[in-house]
Amino acid sequence: MNKKLSKGLFGIALLAMASLACSAASLLGGGALIEDDFNSGEGNWGMGTDADSSVEYSDGGLRMKVFTDFFFVWSQPDDVDYENVHIEVTVLNNDTDSTTAFGIICNQQVVDDSFYYFAVTPAGEYAIAKAALAQTDVFLTNNDEWGDSDLIAENADSYRVGADCGNGTLTLYVDGQQIASVTDTTYTTGGVALLAWSAEEVADVTFDDFVMTKLAK
Repeated sequence: MNKKLSKGLFGIALLAMASLACSAASLLGGGALIEDDFNSGEGNWGMGTDADSSVEYSDGGLRMKVFTDFFFVWSQPDDVDYENVHIEVTVLNNDTDSTTAFGIICNQQVVDDSFYYFAVTPAGEYAIAKAALAQTDVFLTNNDEWGDSDLIAENADSYRVGADCGNGTLTLYVDGQQIASVTDTTYTTGGVALLAWSAEEVADVTFDDFVMTKLAK
Protein backbone atom coordinates (compact mmCIF):
# COMPACT_ATOMS: atom_id res chain seq x y z
CA MET A 1 0.00 0.00 0.00
CA ASN A 2 1.25 3.49 -0.85
CA LYS A 3 1.37 5.02 2.60
CA LYS A 4 2.03 8.64 1.66
CA LEU A 5 -0.71 8.85 -0.91
CA SER A 6 -3.15 6.99 1.32
CA LYS A 7 -2.44 9.04 4.41
CA GLY A 8 -2.45 12.34 2.60
CA LEU A 9 -6.10 11.96 1.62
CA PHE A 10 -7.45 10.67 4.92
CA GLY A 11 -7.80 14.15 6.41
CA ILE A 12 -9.19 15.74 3.24
CA ALA A 13 -11.99 13.21 3.02
CA LEU A 14 -12.89 13.67 6.68
CA LEU A 15 -13.92 17.27 6.11
CA ALA A 16 -16.07 16.29 3.15
CA MET A 17 -17.93 13.62 5.13
CA ALA A 18 -18.49 15.51 8.37
CA SER A 19 -22.26 15.57 7.81
CA LEU A 20 -22.41 11.79 8.25
CA ALA A 21 -20.97 11.91 11.75
CA CYS A 22 -24.17 13.17 13.36
CA SER A 23 -25.08 12.78 17.00
CA ALA A 24 -27.08 9.83 18.28
CA ALA A 25 -28.08 8.36 21.63
CA SER A 26 -25.84 5.84 23.34
CA LEU A 27 -27.17 2.33 23.96
CA LEU A 28 -26.45 1.14 27.47
CA GLY A 29 -26.59 -2.42 28.73
CA GLY A 30 -24.73 -5.43 30.00
CA GLY A 31 -22.04 -3.33 31.70
CA ALA A 32 -21.04 -1.79 28.37
CA LEU A 33 -20.74 1.94 27.79
CA ILE A 34 -22.18 1.33 24.32
CA GLU A 35 -23.45 -1.94 22.88
CA ASP A 36 -25.17 -2.27 19.50
CA ASP A 37 -25.93 -5.25 17.25
CA PHE A 38 -27.47 -2.89 14.64
CA ASN A 39 -30.55 -5.10 14.33
CA SER A 40 -33.00 -2.30 15.10
CA GLY A 41 -31.91 -0.25 12.09
CA GLU A 42 -33.10 2.88 13.85
CA GLY A 43 -30.95 6.00 13.81
CA ASN A 44 -28.35 5.34 16.47
CA TRP A 45 -25.37 6.02 14.19
CA GLY A 46 -24.62 8.77 11.71
CA MET A 47 -25.87 7.79 8.25
CA GLY A 48 -26.07 9.23 4.75
CA THR A 49 -25.34 8.60 1.08
CA ASP A 50 -23.80 10.77 -1.63
CA ALA A 51 -21.66 10.33 -4.75
CA ASP A 52 -18.54 9.48 -2.72
CA SER A 53 -19.82 7.07 -0.10
CA SER A 54 -22.72 5.50 1.72
CA VAL A 55 -23.32 4.69 5.41
CA GLU A 56 -26.63 2.91 5.97
CA TYR A 57 -28.24 0.17 8.06
CA SER A 58 -28.40 -3.02 5.98
CA ASP A 59 -29.24 -6.65 6.84
CA GLY A 60 -28.70 -6.22 10.56
CA GLY A 61 -25.44 -4.29 10.30
CA LEU A 62 -23.99 -0.85 9.59
CA ARG A 63 -22.78 -0.99 5.99
CA MET A 64 -20.16 1.42 4.64
CA LYS A 65 -19.42 1.75 0.94
CA VAL A 66 -16.80 4.10 -0.46
CA PHE A 67 -17.08 4.78 -4.20
CA THR A 68 -14.29 7.34 -4.62
CA ASP A 69 -10.62 6.30 -4.73
CA PHE A 70 -8.57 7.12 -1.62
CA PHE A 71 -11.57 8.37 0.30
CA PHE A 72 -12.37 7.99 3.99
CA VAL A 73 -15.72 7.89 5.79
CA TRP A 74 -16.73 7.36 9.41
CA SER A 75 -19.84 7.14 11.58
CA GLN A 76 -20.27 7.95 15.29
CA PRO A 77 -22.80 6.52 17.78
CA ASP A 78 -23.09 9.79 19.71
CA ASP A 79 -21.29 13.05 20.49
CA VAL A 80 -20.02 12.03 23.95
CA ASP A 81 -16.36 12.25 24.97
CA TYR A 82 -14.98 9.01 26.40
CA GLU A 83 -11.68 8.10 28.02
CA ASN A 84 -9.87 4.85 28.81
CA VAL A 85 -12.01 2.50 26.72
CA HIS A 86 -11.84 -0.90 25.04
CA ILE A 87 -13.77 -1.16 21.77
CA GLU A 88 -14.63 -4.24 19.70
CA VAL A 89 -16.56 -4.66 16.46
CA THR A 90 -17.04 -7.38 13.86
CA VAL A 91 -16.28 -6.32 10.28
CA LEU A 92 -17.84 -8.33 7.45
CA ASN A 93 -15.82 -8.35 4.24
CA ASN A 94 -18.38 -7.85 1.42
CA ASP A 95 -16.08 -8.98 -1.40
CA THR A 96 -14.15 -5.79 -0.91
CA ASP A 97 -10.75 -4.91 -2.37
CA SER A 98 -7.86 -6.35 -0.34
CA THR A 99 -6.38 -2.88 0.18
CA THR A 100 -9.57 -1.47 1.70
CA ALA A 101 -8.94 -0.28 5.26
CA PHE A 102 -11.48 -0.51 8.08
CA GLY A 103 -11.40 -0.07 11.82
CA ILE A 104 -11.95 2.11 14.85
CA ILE A 105 -11.49 5.78 15.76
CA CYS A 106 -11.08 6.98 19.35
CA ASN A 107 -10.41 10.23 21.19
CA GLN A 108 -11.85 12.27 18.32
CA GLN A 109 -11.53 15.95 19.17
CA VAL A 110 -14.02 18.78 18.66
CA VAL A 111 -12.09 19.46 15.46
CA ASP A 112 -13.24 16.24 13.80
CA ASP A 113 -10.04 15.44 11.91
CA SER A 114 -7.94 15.12 15.08
CA PHE A 115 -8.06 11.60 16.59
CA TYR A 116 -6.41 8.18 16.82
CA TYR A 117 -7.36 5.37 14.48
CA PHE A 118 -6.75 1.62 14.25
CA ALA A 119 -6.88 0.34 10.66
CA VAL A 120 -6.77 -3.18 9.20
CA THR A 121 -6.93 -4.45 5.60
CA PRO A 122 -7.96 -7.86 4.18
CA ALA A 123 -4.39 -8.12 2.84
CA GLY A 124 -3.14 -8.48 6.44
CA GLU A 125 -1.88 -4.92 6.82
CA TYR A 126 -2.45 -2.73 9.86
CA ALA A 127 -1.65 0.65 11.39
CA ILE A 128 -2.21 2.55 14.61
CA ALA A 129 -2.16 6.22 13.65
CA LYS A 130 -2.68 9.78 14.83
CA ALA A 131 -4.49 12.38 12.75
CA ALA A 132 -4.30 16.10 13.43
CA LEU A 133 -5.85 19.17 11.83
CA ALA A 134 -3.95 20.34 8.73
CA GLN A 135 -1.16 17.79 9.27
CA THR A 136 -0.18 14.56 7.55
CA ASP A 137 -1.27 11.54 9.56
CA VAL A 138 1.46 9.85 11.60
CA PHE A 139 1.55 6.05 11.72
CA LEU A 140 2.70 5.29 15.27
CA THR A 141 3.56 1.69 14.29
CA ASN A 142 6.28 0.28 11.99
CA ASN A 143 8.31 3.47 11.64
CA ASP A 144 5.43 5.39 10.05
CA GLU A 145 4.65 2.61 7.56
CA TRP A 146 1.86 0.09 7.09
CA GLY A 147 2.76 -3.16 8.84
CA ASP A 148 2.05 -6.77 7.90
CA SER A 149 0.98 -9.40 10.42
CA ASP A 150 0.64 -13.16 10.01
CA LEU A 151 -1.98 -12.97 12.77
CA ILE A 152 -4.40 -11.20 10.41
CA ALA A 153 -6.07 -13.74 8.10
CA GLU A 154 -5.95 -12.67 4.46
CA ASN A 155 -9.27 -12.04 2.73
CA ALA A 156 -11.31 -13.56 5.54
CA ASP A 157 -15.10 -13.36 5.49
CA SER A 158 -15.03 -11.35 8.72
CA TYR A 159 -12.69 -9.88 11.32
CA ARG A 160 -13.20 -9.07 15.00
CA VAL A 161 -11.29 -5.81 15.44
CA GLY A 162 -10.51 -4.51 18.92
CA ALA A 163 -8.78 -1.45 20.33
CA ASP A 164 -7.60 -0.28 23.74
CA CYS A 165 -7.55 3.50 23.87
CA GLY A 166 -6.47 5.05 27.12
CA ASN A 167 -3.97 5.28 29.95
CA GLY A 168 -1.46 6.55 27.38
CA THR A 169 -1.53 3.28 25.44
CA LEU A 170 -3.08 2.32 22.09
CA THR A 171 -3.41 -1.40 21.36
CA LEU A 172 -4.84 -3.12 18.30
CA TYR A 173 -6.39 -6.62 18.35
CA VAL A 174 -7.69 -8.76 15.50
CA ASP A 175 -9.69 -11.93 16.18
CA GLY A 176 -8.66 -11.86 19.83
CA GLN A 177 -4.91 -11.58 19.20
CA GLN A 178 -2.80 -8.53 19.97
CA ILE A 179 -1.31 -7.12 16.78
CA ALA A 180 0.52 -4.02 18.02
CA SER A 181 0.71 -1.59 20.92
CA VAL A 182 2.15 1.94 21.17
CA THR A 183 2.20 4.81 23.65
CA ASP A 184 1.00 8.34 22.92
CA THR A 185 -0.64 10.95 25.14
CA THR A 186 -1.60 13.66 22.63
CA TYR A 187 -5.34 12.98 23.02
CA THR A 188 -6.70 11.71 26.34
CA THR A 189 -10.47 11.89 25.75
CA GLY A 190 -12.81 12.21 22.80
CA GLY A 191 -15.44 10.67 20.59
CA VAL A 192 -15.46 7.18 19.08
CA ALA A 193 -16.36 6.07 15.55
CA LEU A 194 -16.08 3.32 12.96
CA LEU A 195 -14.22 3.91 9.69
CA ALA A 196 -13.84 2.63 6.14
CA TRP A 197 -11.34 3.79 3.52
CA SER A 198 -10.95 2.94 -0.14
CA ALA A 199 -7.84 2.44 -2.27
CA GLU A 200 -8.32 2.18 -6.04
CA GLU A 201 -11.50 0.09 -5.93
CA VAL A 202 -14.85 0.35 -4.16
CA ALA A 203 -14.69 -0.36 -0.42
CA ASP A 204 -17.63 -2.34 0.97
CA VAL A 205 -17.75 -3.53 4.59
CA THR A 206 -20.45 -4.11 7.19
CA PHE A 207 -19.97 -3.54 10.93
CA ASP A 208 -21.80 -5.66 13.49
CA ASP A 209 -21.84 -6.42 17.24
CA PHE A 210 -20.21 -3.22 18.47
CA VAL A 211 -19.33 -3.03 22.16
CA MET A 212 -17.34 -0.50 24.20
CA THR A 213 -16.33 -1.03 27.82
CA LYS A 214 -14.23 0.85 30.35
CA LEU A 215 -10.54 0.03 30.69
CA ALA A 216 -9.17 -0.49 34.18
CA LYS A 217 -6.97 2.36 35.34
